[in-house]
Amino acid sequence: MEELGITIAGDPFPHLLCHCVLTCSNWEWATICHSESLLALRTGIQAALFRLGHVPLEHWTDHSSAATHNPTKEDGHRRPFNKDYLDVMDHFGMRPHTIQVNAPHENGDVESLHGALKRRMKQYLLMRGSSDFESVDIYRQFLEHVLEKANSGRSVRLAEELKRMPVLNVSRLAEYEETSCRVRSWSTITVKRRIYSVPSRLIGEKVSARRYEDRLEVFYNGVHQITAPWISRDGEHHINYRHLIGWLVRKPGAFRQYRFREELFPTEVFRWAWECLSEKLSERTADREYLQLLHHAARTMQCEVEAALLAVRHKGEIPRLDHVLAACRPAVHEPPRLKPLVVDLGYYDNLLVSQGVRA
Repeated sequence: MEELGITIAGDPFPHLLCHCVLTCSNWEWATICHSESLLALRTGIQAALFRLGHVPLEHWTDHSSAATHNPTKEDGHRRPFNKDYLDVMDHFGMRPHTIQVNAPHENGDVESLHGALKRRMKQYLLMRGSSDFESVDIYRQFLEHVLEKANSGRSVRLAEELKRMPVLNVSRLAEYEETSCRVRSWSTITVKRRIYSVPSRLIGEKVSARRYEDRLEVFYNGVHQITAPWISRDGEHHINYRHLIGWLVRKPGAFRQYRFREELFPTEVFRWAWECLSEKLSERTADREYLQLLHHAARTMQCEVEAALLAVRHKGEIPRLDHVLAACRPAVHEPPRLKPLVVDLGYYDNLLVSQGVRA
């Protein structure tokens, strides 16, 4: 879908569509995905089936790695189905089929409707006047509106198809893959060769990571801890300095050699602050004061610390810890002063007298 130039809040939104089609009526449905994984296929198939309310007898697909894998000597030349894909087919009661290799014409209906959907989306975007959306949810609503309008003219032939299709009577499959992992000493976990930071209080604990098609959710003892976007490529990382700073501020000596140190500069002015401190002070003092500044930003408002740093830089001064913190609100507000509680025991005597009780 990249050729349509969809953006979310001004940022490019590279994505795919999992596109399902009934070949008689051409009823169609599509879901947003970011890869050709089994998870994307499972999400797309069941979204279409639950929208339809009925189940086709067969499901046809090409030889994507989500559904099939390379053949062994025992398999011959035909790519066999993956077990997880067969489990999806068994759950919904559909027979799996694949087209022949390099024979996209065997899925001609689907292939032609791919192009038709793109052209229809392009026309609706032109009428809308913009390809930018405030959020992914608003874009998803736009996509579903386009699909609903297209399906509205297919109701007669769809009704004929539905008469010959069993009613859907199974529960939804989980749209995530769950793994258990232990939080390392660097306050990170690894999920499918992707590294994520988690709150440092979880170091050494075992957490549950749920990988959705577009995000990762982490739970500890059943309690939700973080939600982070799913990283598309192996070996990449997603580090949030707020997760790490509570640990690093106690061990400032680990800062300079930290593998993900670049992630600890949330904006350019924070990098300037550390570089300036490093030029004027010893390494140990510079690292300690910078981490204290970052810790304060994590506990209060990053924008306030950034504004204080910008003011210091504008004056040509060194961003010393005390100077910057003096321009920011305190991390912990002082509790209100309360008057001391004075108890008059005479109230209890009056209570006893009113009940007719004598001492």
